[in-house]
Amino acid sequence: MRVALYEPEIAGNVGAVLRLGACLGAGVDLIEPMGFAWDDRRVRRTAMDYIDHVSVTRHAGFAAFRETLGASRLLLFTTKGASSAYNFAFRPDDVLLFGKESAGVPPEVAALADARLLLPIRAEVRSMNLATAAALALGEAMRQTTLLPEVPAP
Repeated sequence: MRVALYEPEIAGNVGAVLRLGACLGAGVDLIEPMGFAWDDRRVRRTAMDYIDHVSVTRHAGFAAFRETLGASRLLLFTTKGASSAYNFAFRPDDVLLFGKESAGVPPEVAALADARLLLPIRAEVRSMNLATAAALALGEAMRQTTLLPEVPAP
């Protein structure tokens, strides 16, 4: 299972998602352009030393990223989603796609997704932080597919 970030704009969010990927064993795809320099110290500060424990792939654009999908489903998480992530049947090779913080993904990218999912939130708020949404989505997807890391015995 992989998490893909479409043109992320905030270094701290990318760092947090890299740490999430390291902790849960999910690869992270970064679809450029990004809104910050890759060597931005904020990425490493947020990811800490976990960055050395996650598989990160950078893609020159969405077309290059899409070529790597193979038979995997592309699942877009969006506030305009058609169904709740909690009512969706995930597969172990799914790729969970999250749009840029300020604008999501353009309509032509959304149209290529195999499913558009949402994380239910209260009506009086607009959206969750990107890293928080990724954590909830990846946690649910890995729980369903039994990919969550084993709890160590006491």
